Amino acid sequence: MKYSSDVEAAEAMKVAYEKIRSEIGNVIIGQDEVVKSLLTAIFCQGHCLLVGVPGLAKTLLIQTIASSLDLNFNRIQFTPDLMPSDILGSETLDQNRNFKFIKGPVFANIILADEINRTPPKTQSALLEAMQEYSVTIAGVKHTLDRPFFVLATQNPIEQEGTYPLPEAQLDRFMFMIQLDYPSYAEEVNIVKNTTNDVRYQVQKVVSAEEIMDFQHLVRRVPVTDHVIEYAVKLVHKTRPAAGLAAKETSDYLEWGAGPRASQALILAAKCNALLSGKYSPDIEDVKAVALPVLRHRIIRNFKAEAEGISVDDIIGRLV
Repeated sequence: MKYSSDVEAAEAMKVAYEKIRSEIGNVIIGQDEVVKSLLTAIFCQGHCLLVGVPGLAKTLLIQTIASSLDLNFNRIQFTPDLMPSDILGSETLDQNRNFKFIKGPVFANIILADEINRTPPKTQSALLEAMQEYSVTIAGVKHTLDRPFFVLATQNPIEQEGTYPLPEAQLDRFMFMIQLDYPSYAEEVNIVKNTTNDVRYQVQKVVSAEEIMDFQHLVRRVPVTDHVIEYAVKLVHKTRPAAGLAAKETSDYLEWGAGPRASQALILAAKCNALLSGKYSPDIEDVKAVALPVLRHRIIRNFKAEAEGISVDDIIGRLV
């Protein structure tokens, strides 16, 4: 660790975060909360799922973040005919007729899994071990992935024909589900101005892989009071219809609630949110700030909620 104290490291992390945001802001207009959520997940060793209609710069945003970090980046375009070996790699015969492992695109620091719901479950599940264990197993041999390692996946919510919705077990492995909305009128005017000229901004690398791993360890060392942990766990329990702490909204509108990974993600993300806000310990407001992206893909509405047009975000808002 190159910092003399955790306080110094926390200040360095906030400075690095502002630098990254500044670099991203030269290419991406608006989407401030989305950028903050993505960087929070990276500093927490989490994976992200971005959901938005085409043309909202999901892919460009992830590429820009990767460019501002001194990390290897690979993009995988998910299609119905993509096979697990296309992601993980495969063994081939070399010129001496010996088996040789050729690494697939998953061997990078940042993986953009573009339109992850376009490929069948067999290929989707090829990412599971990589996301959870930071390794892949080919022909019985375990290959460790370089750290840091993040999967940033995108999903199109409109076209459902020819798509394969991610199973709940795999959704749960994403720390955040981030919704991208249309830009405001003023933001779209600036987007059109900036993207229809001949000027291209070169994103500078501002944070190294070593610094990111230092910040990841720092986030885990942040102290949390018991009442904040209890609030986060209670919030997750409120989403479970069969639990003793279930809220009225839960009984009325939810089929299934969030699991223990949600409680862990709430506290980790709250720690990071506190550091990025200049605080050294999270409070309940930090938990509330990260509740939406942590919970929205971990709870399932029932028919009544769908019939009445009540969204997952509405339910989480009421519970918070």
